[in-house]
Amino acid sequence: MYKGLNIIFAGTPEFAVSALQSCIDSHHNIVAVFTQPDRPAGRGRKIIFSPVKQLALDTNIPLYQPQQLDKNEIEQLKEIEHDLMLVSAYGMLLPKTVLEIPRLGCINIHASLLPKWRGAAPIQRAIIAGDTHTGISIMQMVEALDAGPVLQTFTCDIYANDTGKSLHDRLTKIAADEIVNVLDRLQKNELHAIVQDENQASYANKLSKQEANIDWYQTAIDIERKIRAFNALPVAYSYINDERVRIWQAELCSTTASAPPGTIVSTDKHGIQVTTGDGGLKLTTLQLAGGKVISAQDFINAHNVDGQRFKSETAKNSIRASA
Repeated sequence: MYKGLNIIFAGTPEFAVSALQSCIDSHHNIVAVFTQPDRPAGRGRKIIFSPVKQLALDTNIPLYQPQQLDKNEIEQLKEIEHDLMLVSAYGMLLPKTVLEIPRLGCINIHASLLPKWRGAAPIQRAIIAGDTHTGISIMQMVEALDAGPVLQTFTCDIYANDTGKSLHDRLTKIAADEIVNVLDRLQKNELHAIVQDENQASYANKLSKQEANIDWYQTAIDIERKIRAFNALPVAYSYINDERVRIWQAELCSTTASAPPGTIVSTDKHGIQVTTGDGGLKLTTLQLAGGKVISAQDFINAHNVDGQRFKSETAKNSIRASA
């Protein structure tokens, strides 16, 4: 077997872990791992290691967690003997000086079919948009965000019941299954980069918690897509009786009710039927603040919600202000 590449891996979240593991298990050599600095998370604000950091520690790979890639870190990078930097959801833009260090450059694993959905949240944006397929793009990195020439793509369907988590997990597996072969072909100079068509570019802006606040005046189709896209993070939510309710799963349903959007028009063991700006939505899995994720049946048993109305955060706050 021929000698593998010396690779610096840069990544942070769960999405990057499987690809890193595939590289560790291959004939290529991970000489260092770069990941985001430790940060507090959760209600207790405890310091939690990133998934990539934990894997690096478990496998005794030299680990670096710079706050930023400034002059000192760049000099440190130059001292690490490597052929290539492989990036996957690192969370930090690489300056030109870093991109030019490895002899084979820096390549990135991105969870969309570029140039569509450049940016931070391509998986969720694809579901919200109603796309029927997406994939993994392996691209040569340039200074502009996700704009470099594409070395190889792998397509995957988006199913009608896909959530952000299920699609994330499927794309993660594709990246892990394919990345070593891509590295082999790159080493053999068998890949030919294709320049992206800027006219076809679209951007997947970072998700915000506020964006998960359901606007019931939207169509049932748009709301159902958002609920799926934001499962399992940040999770769509609304308010009823001033209580915040996270909505994990919902189904489209027909309705002839003329009640204002957000009104609960019927409940049964199969779900809670709610009106929207166009069409009906049946909520099937919910969660009250501080509680467990439960079925609609359990929610109905614990709360009398017939005829009540879900409200967005804006509507809830405006009612309080006028009281």
